[in-house]
Amino acid sequence: MYTRHITVTAAVIGALALPLLSAPAAQAAAPSAAPAAPRPCERPGPWVIGTKAVTIRAKATTKATAVGILYKGQKFTVHKTSGNWHQITNESTGIKGWVSGTYVYRDVRMCLN
Repeated sequence: MYTRHITVTAAVIGALALPLLSAPAAQAAAPSAAPAAPRPCERPGPWVIGTKAVTIRAKATTKATAVGILYKGQKFTVHKTSGNWHQITNESTGIKGWVSGTYVYRDVRMCLN
């Protein structure tokens, strides 16, 4: 009876391990295949505003002249980063300037596997 349990257990473990063992061999057989696209959690998330509104400034300093306001939910593009400041363009108004990285940052994504 004990030998029978070992045989069944070994067969079940072998059946579970077979897809894991054969997957790398299948990938190695097709090196010319296009690389897989990164999973959503491996790409940086979209830029978001972490408060109701952010002041857009002419230069990357709090003492610079305010040139506009970026409200939560508005679309914007980040062009470059300097320290804790991001140069952006507000897509709805066309205003270009600098915003603090304290309030504008990449959205966080998480993979659970």
